[in-house]
Amino acid sequence: MPVTVLLVDDEPLVRAGLRAVLGAQSDIEVVGEAADGAAAIPLVRSLRPDVVAMDVRMPLLDGIEATRAVLRTVPDPPKVLVITTFEDDEYVYEALRAGADGFLLKRSRPEEIVHAVRLVAAGDSLLFPASVRQLAARYGAGRADAEPLAKARLTEREAEVLRLMARGLTNAEIAAGLVVGAETVKSHVSAVLAKLGARDRTQAVIAAYESGFVAPR
Repeated sequence: MPVTVLLVDDEPLVRAGLRAVLGAQSDIEVVGEAADGAAAIPLVRSLRPDVVAMDVRMPLLDGIEATRAVLRTVPDPPKVLVITTFEDDEYVYEALRAGADGFLLKRSRPEEIVHAVRLVAAGDSLLFPASVRQLAARYGAGRADAEPLAKARLTEREAEVLRLMARGLTNAEIAAGLVVGAETVKSHVSAVLAKLGARDRTQAVIAAYESGFVAPR
């Protein structure tokens, strides 16, 4: 089954460009478009896309609030890929904290756009881990809170897996590095997310940075 995508951006040219790039892939299908975050919410409910490509800055309802609304009101919500002009942007960090799974620069090359959608849909790796570290270093320091990690009581192996997740390693790469099976790593990742109360890897990694558990160098 193809990965289904909903495009949400107030610029028609951006939506047209994304549709052209993604629609050319046999394993990706663009199922709808919206020009504002508010309009995206009912479309998510009706179209049930796998991924929402969401502009972070829109005039009526921005991508941060739209992401919160989708995750709060839609059962089994889609992955959210934030679209932005600038990667070093507090709006992007806030969108990630709100529950977005990754971000994509509007100037990205076609192959990068396709890769980002596939990676976010698969959910087994962190998109642009170096950029997430930079965002956490710039905007997360003032929010430092060690309580979530302390309350999680991760095992030694789970803590090790979280550190490797923060580096952007896939489950397969973590398995190879720890010399364990892929299913074992998948179980550890699931346990980390559950203990942290995190929706996905991105939120778990941000919690790790903001708690000081992982240094955002």
